[in-house]
Amino acid sequence: MRAVRVRYLSLVLLLTLSCKKVINVDIHNATPQIVIVGEVTNSPGPYQVTITQTVNFSDSNNFPPVSGAQVIITNENGLRDSLEETSPGQYVSHPFWKGSPGLLYTLSVTSGGNKYIANSTMPKPVPLDSVGFFYDNNRGGGSTIIEAIPYFQDPAGVRNYYRFTETVNGHALNKIFIFNDQFSDGRYIHEPLFDDSTHSHLYPKDSLNLGMYCIDSTTYDYLNTLLSVSGAGFQSVTPANPNTNLSGGALGYFSAHTTQTKSIIVP
Repeated sequence: MRAVRVRYLSLVLLLTLSCKKVINVDIHNATPQIVIVGEVTNSPGPYQVTITQTVNFSDSNNFPPVSGAQVIITNENGLRDSLEETSPGQYVSHPFWKGSPGLLYTLSVTSGGNKYIANSTMPKPVPLDSVGFFYDNNRGGGSTIIEAIPYFQDPAGVRNYYRFTETVNGHALNKIFIFNDQFSDGRYIHEPLFDDSTHSHLYPKDSLNLGMYCIDSTTYDYLNTLLSVSGAGFQSVTPANPNTNLSGGALGYFSAHTTQTKSIIVP
């Protein structure tokens, strides 16, 4: 699992950039907080939970691992798996089970005398029919920009949340693509995954693995606020930290979701 790393602060301000105005912000160091990121999917395990600590804004981008935690995943059908720490801060489930859509999963982490709990219900999968491409001649400064398009049928009458990932030529792009069906319930979806980065566009003959994940509302909410905190978009003030489904003051998230991937060569 590839996680998007940001430096968490007790107060995060994202200022709209301007070439005409310079704004100085006095950022104070914050007390380190535990960061927990974990998942369960409908593909065979093992699954991984990563536990680290935040660092001060002025420190290097090196997140200390948290060792010696007790990490347990359960579900409503009586499953109970105590994860093993395979390397500092990395906890791995046993491979004898896999997640099932429709079930509620609970992650319990005990560390430093504190207990952190998160719940996530795995949605039913929505089939990814195919992958196409959108060719944009208006944003490339004279060159054509290529964006991937997932094609799928959104189920009617059910609120659905989706996440997409792109792996290009074996390199996973560190981008967040999310979508919900608030204004497109029951429609056939074919929206381009627009990427505003000039360094990660697709090119002809690229090998693309497009991943589609059906996520729950809490995971979507976390990723949506993470987009703001990490600076994707122009927001004047962002939430203090991304919303989380973890109790006890932990940062991060726990997600039970379905997963599928399609591989294609860019024409």
